[in-house]
Amino acid sequence: MSLSVAAVLAESALRRPDHPAVVFDSRKFSYRDLWAGARRYAAVLRDHGIGPDDKVALLLPNTPHFPMAYFGVLALGAVAVPVHALLRADEIAYVLRDSGAKALICAAPLLPEGGRGAAATGTPVFTVAKEENQESGGPPRLDALAESATPIERYVPRAPGDLAVVLYTSGTTGRPKGAMITHLNVVMNVTTTLHSPFDFRPDDVLLGALPLFHTFGQICGMSTCFQAGATLVLMPRFDARQALDLMGSEHCTLFMGVPTMYLALLAEARADPRPTKLDRAFSGGAALPVKVLDEFEATFGCPVYEGYGLTETSPVVAYNQKAWPRRPGTVGRPIWGVDVEIARADVEDAIELLPAGERGEVVIRGHNVMAGYLNRPEATARAIVDGWFRSGDIGVKDADGCLTIVDRKKDMVLRGGYNVYPREVEEVLTRHPAIDQVAVIGIPHEVHGEEVYAVVVARPGTKQDAALAAEIVAWAKERMAAYKYPREVLFVDAFPLGPSGKVLKRELIARVAHPG
Repeated sequence: MSLSVAAVLAESALRRPDHPAVVFDSRKFSYRDLWAGARRYAAVLRDHGIGPDDKVALLLPNTPHFPMAYFGVLALGAVAVPVHALLRADEIAYVLRDSGAKALICAAPLLPEGGRGAAATGTPVFTVAKEENQESGGPPRLDALAESATPIERYVPRAPGDLAVVLYTSGTTGRPKGAMITHLNVVMNVTTTLHSPFDFRPDDVLLGALPLFHTFGQICGMSTCFQAGATLVLMPRFDARQALDLMGSEHCTLFMGVPTMYLALLAEARADPRPTKLDRAFSGGAALPVKVLDEFEATFGCPVYEGYGLTETSPVVAYNQKAWPRRPGTVGRPIWGVDVEIARADVEDAIELLPAGERGEVVIRGHNVMAGYLNRPEATARAIVDGWFRSGDIGVKDADGCLTIVDRKKDMVLRGGYNVYPREVEEVLTRHPAIDQVAVIGIPHEVHGEEVYAVVVARPGTKQDAALAAEIVAWAKERMAAYKYPREVLFVDAFPLGPSGKVLKRELIARVAHPG
């Protein structure tokens, strides 16, 4: 039996050769052109010794080079290893070394860090997107070589269990780990979510604001869009004003984003309202406050569907879906073929399932669960127990099977013997009129073990002083149990964000616990 993620692009190129696959900087790339480009990239890589099962790292921003390199690597039967485009040389070297990458495809603007990382590991480099003022010489140019290459005739068949992609976790609990994602994982996630929740149609136009090196943008966005034969409008980096411009000029019907993007789009729309043709929007990556969801729907006139997934689950686990009434504040029901349950969080070596309504660790099994962590059998054994993947997230399922994510197990604050779940506190605080964004953290405390702190980005024009901090504490005290409400409020201009748009709470904790 054979199955390849490369078929996602290849089949749409057969069905809709002249339809725009990618729009970038006002240029349109048809499915025929994109697939031919990928096969030319594959031919060059093959001639340089890349073959089935070889790992090829991709250090590329959101340009058409990404899908051509990604599907070119997969067409050879090799394994794509996307690298976060903002990593420094030492971090890039870690990914190259850990994955055993046989080559790095690096965008020219990222060569200062990518080249140093590759030099440290002895990894051969190909570059794309040469800049006008770039000196001659340097690594071979994959895109230039591909122009004269004869495309490979067809993609290499793969077994469903063969590796397609190694996706590195964001490293919130230590060194990043490489999640081994198979061809079956990706194809099933794409095929399943194309119908529900995303309901992709061939005439849809998706605003590609999410980074393609991250699983949300890469699999939910790019790959599902290509499977449908729809159009992906790529943004090199997210900017709210440019996003609204592109939504209008390219007639975008879908938006996928993380909460920080929704907040930025709302702020821009307040300052400069304009019509769009958005039909639906999908949120993931972190919890979307219900207040933000409601305001986005009122402003843009389209429903927002919130869902849940992880790098290790290829990525989608559950979503609000059109088949059922949406439940804001929840992440809906599991996608087809995936089981989600709640297990006792304090039992590490076995899965003890809990009844509906009880809180515990979210556990997952199904076609989406990774093959394991690359080179880390012990970590794999801790993560996949009795056939279930332990998410590290605390959640609850209601009697209807709807899932609510309460918080990360490691983010929970233990104050005076009581469990405080930051997301619950954040959901309340976002309704305060002076608060634009908020992150709740726990700081060590002599008496209570940990104290609840609220780190706040205030609304523009708000005076950020001790009086406002005291007023927020008092306001919260009226609306939350005594052990939950924050005793301290700290103001910041912006939050440190990870690659998927999640707030890096460990950095906030370090700032507060060790100021200066």
